[in-house]
Amino acid sequence: MIQYKSAEEIELIRESSLLVAKTHAELAKHIKPGVVGIELDRIAEEFIRDNGGVPAFKGYHGFPYTLCISPNEVVVHGFPGKKPLHEGDIISIDCGVLKNGFYGDSAYTFAVGEISESVRKLLLTTYECLNLGIEQVKEGNTLGDVSSSIQEHAERAGYTVVRELVGHGVGKQLHEPPEVPNYGKRKRGAIIKEGLVIAIEPMINLGQRFVVQESDGWTIRTADRKPSGHYEHTVAVVNGKADVLSTFKYIEEALLENKNNSVIIR
Repeated sequence: MIQYKSAEEIELIRESSLLVAKTHAELAKHIKPGVVGIELDRIAEEFIRDNGGVPAFKGYHGFPYTLCISPNEVVVHGFPGKKPLHEGDIISIDCGVLKNGFYGDSAYTFAVGEISESVRKLLLTTYECLNLGIEQVKEGNTLGDVSSSIQEHAERAGYTVVRELVGHGVGKQLHEPPEVPNYGKRKRGAIIKEGLVIAIEPMINLGQRFVVQESDGWTIRTADRKPSGHYEHTVAVVNGKADVLSTFKYIEEALLENKNNSVIIR
């Protein structure tokens, strides 16, 4: 059952979501060739706890880290490791926070230095898919309107949509009903109502849509090992329309200051 949120609850989710955004911005200062995922994970956990939050992912169904770090062909749920990033890599960082009893959730795919034009276009399209999905979040529309807008834009650009993983409701639980697929048909699914809070997170592949799970039980990568893009915002329905509770503003400001990685996808 979908749990619609009060105005007060939405503000608490916003507070958690903005802490996620500021955590991403802190990480953006450190993303460059040579950095290792496990160090980014340490930075994130320290920053979240110093700001009154709790890492939402750490311990969630046994997940052992603060961040999901997913480079290149890894779609989502990658483990922070000790392998250094290289010039031309991309890295999706998914982060969640629990604060004041409510969760926030957001993901951003960073470019490590200069990336290829084909991968840049993939990330730009994925970013556009997120924004188009958000545009459909309005009272009276359906979740199918959100899903289909993402799928149509991605496929029109020649990319494929991961179907095994979806967006979700956010609130007192990290993952709540409803599921928010990145594919579907317009006018299908639950009707969007005031107080709905969902995480929209398109996962778009350069190659085929198929994915496999690694032996660690978490890491999901593309079956053909081609790159995948991933962006995520937590979004509420306020006064009948989308109110984005997370933000990429802090990330982009940090990237502009970070001379090792000034690539902003938008």
